[in-house]
Amino acid sequence: MPRRKFDFYVYIMTSSSGTLYVGVTNNLARRVSEHKEGKIKGFTEKYSCKKLVFVEHHQYVYNAIEREKEIKSWMRYKKEELIKSTNPDWKDLSDQL
Repeated sequence: MPRRKFDFYVYIMTSSSGTLYVGVTNNLARRVSEHKEGKIKGFTEKYSCKKLVFVEHHQYVYNAIEREKEIKSWMRYKKEELIKSTNPDWKDLSDQL
């Protein structure tokens, strides 16, 4: 079966207390908006993860899902290093969407 090529994103949201959430989506602007508005039930709603601090683009859903799983398996310090590698000041990247 051929792989379908589109736009997929692995992203990391954080809360004011520093909680990190790693997710994957095919519509980054919509998904971040849902997080910010509290429409995503569960972890991100409970911990108020509303600040987008990391984004990584993928063309294939399989690659994006594998990368999400990889990042989720990392210890916190490694996730922080990933964020700092592209966003050293931990700015909210959603302003650029």
